[in-house]
Amino acid sequence: MALYNQEQIHVIASKIKEVQFGMLTTVDANNRMSSRPLTSQQVDDEGNMWFFASDEAAFTHDLERHPAVNISFARPDHHLYLSVSGHATLLRDRHKAQELWNPLVKIWYVGGIDDPHLVLIRVKIHSAEYWDASSSKMKQLLAIAKAAITGERPGPVGEHTTICL
Repeated sequence: MALYNQEQIHVIASKIKEVQFGMLTTVDANNRMSSRPLTSQQVDDEGNMWFFASDEAAFTHDLERHPAVNISFARPDHHLYLSVSGHATLLRDRHKAQELWNPLVKIWYVGGIDDPHLVLIRVKIHSAEYWDASSSKMKQLLAIAKAAITGERPGPVGEHTTICL
């Protein structure tokens, strides 16, 4: 894997780590989109996001028919917004589940790591887009004040980046 992609993956991972909870959007059998919150467990060095899920959840069956997904993350108090698109796969990988396992996950699975309904969702990231204005609050205020005085729309007040892997 190219160093350039590694740097991009690390940027995505650092943004996700700040938010942790994402809204996973899937498409059902009737081509309707729906979303639900999931906790991101890891973004690995290969550009995969990992989540725990139950194979009893209806949306997991939708992934087999429509593997294209989007996960959105938001942390408004830090002016950080992130949208990740990728290809989802359901896996029963005990080794990976053990690697990612933590006490908070256990409350969702009665059988623990051996719960028969425990599955992993691996999302191979295709692209990510983020808006981050957290490091420039003063710049934002100055741009808004200038716009209020001049009547012109403010220019960009943060970082907007699109990453394709």
